[in-house]
Amino acid sequence: MFAVGLTGGIGSGKTTVADLFATHGVAIVDTDVIAHRITAPGGAAMPLIAQAFGPQFVAPDGSLDRARMRALVFSDDAARARLEAITHPLIRAETEREREASAGPYVVIVVPLLVESGTWKSRVERVLVVDCSVETQIARVMRRNAFSREQVLAIIARQATRDERLAAADDVIVNDNAPLEQLTQQVQRLHQRYLALAGAGRA
Repeated sequence: MFAVGLTGGIGSGKTTVADLFATHGVAIVDTDVIAHRITAPGGAAMPLIAQAFGPQFVAPDGSLDRARMRALVFSDDAARARLEAITHPLIRAETEREREASAGPYVVIVVPLLVESGTWKSRVERVLVVDCSVETQIARVMRRNAFSREQVLAIIARQATRDERLAAADDVIVNDNAPLEQLTQQVQRLHQRYLALAGAGRA
């Protein structure tokens, strides 16, 4: 099925944009949702995480202790690579399963680290970047997550730069405090383009 990879920095508004595509009957596969599912109680990644990192990284309910793991991987690149070696193959497999099972004219796959991963661009037909200024990102995440400015900047520093994302983009949605109506219009225009591209691919 024709697939669009939707990405953007933290706080850019990826979820809002994905939800707007969903109103057109487009299938949405969200890799963040999948990541939470495989690290929930009974999730496929949890036995491997417990084995690799120890039981202290498993919360009492059997899910991943996210706060503890976040603190570790932000300070230890080797630990982050070890975690990704467990989770990324599981996420990829589940993403492909959902993609193949999707109904709708095409599928939007939400991948926050699409540019950083280096492999996703070859697995989708189009890359759509939701773009906004860094200051807008900081303000949104501080408000949404109650993080300090320093915490948000640390997250942004580990992501691709705005310029790197834009360089990888086939299409861009500007969401720098845009009114919802303006965002809706941008999605509508792209939806029509993707319908045409998906149709041409099937022909």
